[in-house]
Amino acid sequence: MTQQFNSWQWTTLIELLEYRASEQPDKIAYTFLVDGETEILTLTYQQLNQQAQTIAAKLQAICQPQDRVLLLYQPGLDYISAFFGCLYAGVIAVPAYPPRPDRSLPRLQAIIGDTNATVALTTEATLSGLQRFFPTLSDIAPLNWLATDLLDNEIAKTWQRPVINRQTLAFLQYTSGSTATPKGVMISHQNLLHNLTAIYHCFGHSSESTGVIWLPPYHDMGLIGGVLEPLFGGFPVVLMSPLMFVQNPLRWLQTISRYRGTTSGGPNFAYDLCVRKVLGKPGINSPKPLENLDLSSWEVAFNGAEPIYHEVIEKFIQTFAPYGFRREAFYPCYGMAEATLIITGGLKTSVPIFKTVDGNTLENHQILELELGSDPLIANPKTLVGCGQCLSDQTVLIVNPETLNICEPGKVGEIWVAGPSVGRGYWNKPQETEMLFNAYLTTGEGPFLRTGDLGFLDDQELFITGRIKDIIIINGRNHYPQDIEWTVEQSHPLIKPSGVAGFSIDRSGEERLVLAVEVERQYWQQIRTWDQNNGSAKTSPKQGVLQSIRRAVSQNHDLQVYQTVLLKPGTLPKTSSGKIQRHACRASFIAGKLGE
Repeated sequence: MTQQFNSWQWTTLIELLEYRASEQPDKIAYTFLVDGETEILTLTYQQLNQQAQTIAAKLQAICQPQDRVLLLYQPGLDYISAFFGCLYAGVIAVPAYPPRPDRSLPRLQAIIGDTNATVALTTEATLSGLQRFFPTLSDIAPLNWLATDLLDNEIAKTWQRPVINRQTLAFLQYTSGSTATPKGVMISHQNLLHNLTAIYHCFGHSSESTGVIWLPPYHDMGLIGGVLEPLFGGFPVVLMSPLMFVQNPLRWLQTISRYRGTTSGGPNFAYDLCVRKVLGKPGINSPKPLENLDLSSWEVAFNGAEPIYHEVIEKFIQTFAPYGFRREAFYPCYGMAEATLIITGGLKTSVPIFKTVDGNTLENHQILELELGSDPLIANPKTLVGCGQCLSDQTVLIVNPETLNICEPGKVGEIWVAGPSVGRGYWNKPQETEMLFNAYLTTGEGPFLRTGDLGFLDDQELFITGRIKDIIIINGRNHYPQDIEWTVEQSHPLIKPSGVAGFSIDRSGEERLVLAVEVERQYWQQIRTWDQNNGSAKTSPKQGVLQSIRRAVSQNHDLQVYQTVLLKPGTLPKTSSGKIQRHACRASFIAGKLGE
């Protein structure tokens, strides 16, 4: 039976967890698959409540209310306990992840400097691992390091309930930084409870639901959608590390099958990886037979956080329909950290909505819908995926980013959002907060959040076309980089999924297209061997891929590729959530360091 309630049943997340712990103390809330398959750890509502009080008591002894506290954990149950420990202590949680010297340390140090955090929570094992890289932890930052798994539960008796309310900040969600330096979005208890309510109703959740989540808890979709939403709805969730998913994407589907998962999902690339794993790639890997896979329990397969491609949706449905997956389970949606998480979504029982438009008019930010059977040589068809409708008590507008007027129907503009889920702004960045969170129309209506995303509304359905900062302008024409990247990715089987970045550079006063392309590991090794042996450039194994790329981009976008840089797997600049950092790629290319 569906449980009826709204976000105002509780004032804070502390009240929410205490309610669950008192009503169903022994119910397993979280199951973590250590190896992604059979080795499990569990956490009940009462255990989580107890651990949160223990951690909070320690924090209250060394922190002041609303101090910022870093969470540096590998994915797992300790992360969840630490997050609630911060809430119970009345301090502001800052979800992050343990740094790697080669890549993520500068980002972490920037976050520490931005928040003025003085305490970092982690586990004994993670702390030992960090000390192997950083013998003196002060090399990372001058923090008070605390291993929460070593705390004595007896100190929970000293915990004192913090003085907080709906408006109190719960945590800082640092943005992915795909187009700029990461910024900490200030998220309150009210923001969270409102957004959790929206997800609950949009996804049709009940106490009978079961979540299956592989997304990292230090990002909004993993933390809010994967950890907090199940708690809000009173249903269990099975968690695994993103690493376990990447190693074998089919673990995700097998877990849904084994635990009869009803809600699960991720970005577009996750569905693409599963299809590629099953179908195989010529010369790379063989098709993967599936046994005893039953996806008939899957009711909501949410898809968001990056561009959604109808080709991937169709391939996934075609591949997994024999295993019980239903078209109406696919749930494209749109959201961002600045709005807590979800902004638009459809009905649980609806099928995905596709709209085919003329790509030529889309370049001019206009929408011309094409009829079935239109001549592709004339019309340049482009199929877009609907991302649902606005939440009932929020507002979504399409605005001309230059005139600040609402766009006429059939026009592409910037997506503006207003409502209770919109965060308070960026921590310690008043100018950017004023510019992006306090936008007004020329009519004086506002304030709105400027998302920086481009799109249009059709019969209240939102369609996303790209990001303002990423648009490539060559010879006066606008090109969406994700469209070019998708074309390149599909041009040759040796190109890695989600492994292409497109950007432009200035050469002799003209903008030129540059592509950074990751290739499969075996192919990269062939290239390296050939180059080391000083083979002829004309007969290099690179040529087949480069020619396929040039041909596909020319045919599909009427563009000439100025230069393509082939990269080994894992070297394309991306955010910690897997989003391509096109601006970082461009800067590295200009500096001659792309691929180093």
